Amino acid sequence: MTDQQNVDRAVHSAARIYAEEVRNGTLSRREFLTRSTALGVASATAYGLIGLKAPVSAQAAMAPVEGGTVRMNMELRPLKDPRTWDWSEISNFARGWLDYMAEYEPDGSIRPMLLESWQASEDAKMWTLKVRQGVKWNNGDDFTAEDVVHNIRRWCDGTVEGNSMASRLGGLIDPATNQMREDAVVILDPATVQLTLSEPDVGVIANLTDYPAAVVHQSYDNGDFTDAAIGTGPYMPETNEVGVRQVLVRNPNNVWWGTAVHGGPYLERIEYIDYGTDPAAVLAAAESGEIDATYQTTGDFIDIYDSLGWVKSEAMTAATPTIRVNQSVAPYDNVDVRRAIQMAVSNSVVLELGYRNRGEVAQNHHVSPLHPEYADVTSPAVDPAAAKALLDSTGFGDHEFELISVDDSWQAATCDAVAAQMRDAGFNVKRTVLPGATFWPGWMDHPFSATEWNMRPLAVQIYNLGYKTGGAWNETDFSNPDFDALLVQANGLVDPAARRDVMAKLEQTMLDQGVVMTPYWRALYRHTTTRVHGAEKHPTLEHHHYKWWIEPEN
Repeated sequence: MTDQQNVDRAVHSAARIYAEEVRNGTLSRREFLTRSTALGVASATAYGLIGLKAPVSAQAAMAPVEGGTVRMNMELRPLKDPRTWDWSEISNFARGWLDYMAEYEPDGSIRPMLLESWQASEDAKMWTLKVRQGVKWNNGDDFTAEDVVHNIRRWCDGTVEGNSMASRLGGLIDPATNQMREDAVVILDPATVQLTLSEPDVGVIANLTDYPAAVVHQSYDNGDFTDAAIGTGPYMPETNEVGVRQVLVRNPNNVWWGTAVHGGPYLERIEYIDYGTDPAAVLAAAESGEIDATYQTTGDFIDIYDSLGWVKSEAMTAATPTIRVNQSVAPYDNVDVRRAIQMAVSNSVVLELGYRNRGEVAQNHHVSPLHPEYADVTSPAVDPAAAKALLDSTGFGDHEFELISVDDSWQAATCDAVAAQMRDAGFNVKRTVLPGATFWPGWMDHPFSATEWNMRPLAVQIYNLGYKTGGAWNETDFSNPDFDALLVQANGLVDPAARRDVMAKLEQTMLDQGVVMTPYWRALYRHTTTRVHGAEKHPTLEHHHYKWWIEPEN
């Protein structure tokens, strides 16, 4: 038996064990799908192991109609090098012409895209990637294994400021040069690329689904790509007016590779329109017929759109606002100050006042029950009197805390709820609400603020990005050698049950150190007119344009 056959056998054996846990009721179907497909089990095979058929898409069930335009509101941000993208809105426009190696699906499975399949070794240190054959760039070039290696090399370049992909692929990087190790990524044949990591990482494929992992052509020079817009996707950019309008049009000269594999695309045109952060302005646009879909519906507006007869889609997620402090700034470098802030705030109250109870209460360690490795640890009790006593003991009892948020309605309301509880406990708190144009450029530098974090399939992805020493999005400036060592250990445990034991220690460290408040897990909502199909809200905010279609007007 070959080494690859041994790997296949081990992966499928693990999947069968997970399937038995589903049948016994000890593992959710979503967790099973994420575990199995991330390691290389095909989605249809995974469903079969638990005695189900893969779900039929809405498109297949309803016979999609070709043509038409869908208009959606969205905050429109400037385009930049994809590996430095820090907001989903940037990627959702560029997804028109830039594809991904793999795609995270709402059911928790991971769908092959520019990769046809993948397999992980038992220790998660070696990954074998099968490159999809027959794919062409829209300039006529073939998509090859060399393109896969080129993109991995770009992602591993840790010298590029803001390149979060380097944090996700650290096992391929030479720490001495901050570049990809050439022996770590090898083309075995025209259809096969092998990755050899310096340390195990169960999140390799899951990381390739994240929005900064868009795949670019080898000619891309890291600048503005809207002029040439070379990609493997079915659409092309027609208009790019940041803060006003962005438009995608179907490329008439391109036969998209995905049509024969996944179906679509159906729409001729997709228009994104920026109405700012005031949901009332978006509602006015909906009522006047200017848009067909909302990017996101929040708060009281959910019921209003329901009353208009628009169709609501909902995704329960591990997305959360993080109420965080920067530990490099006094007094937040004091662990007792951080713990006192958290002790003063009830997360259930924040969910009620900040998000209208449209979600689930979370613990302050940024790991959700939706994550396969979630461990249920005991959180510190909320005790406002003890919180003020602890704060006074630090010498900062009279300090004025300034809590900053963007002027987005739900994020502002969430921070208002936090500030109100801190004041009730005797803290001196100032609230500052900034427009997006002021808040976002320095979002990682605010001493005490809130940031919207998307869901990731695996909890280790969140910790590698946001809390590991030197992580690309470590906005708390948290640095703990014991935490980092445990995280390396967790990254190497393929079985989430084993990873859960380590995760319990990581979560406890987060709580003991008062690193961050993650008060609730958000349910996400979108509303569309009854004519729009396939554009349901995605748990990680992704727009899969090829699935969208619209019925003709009568």
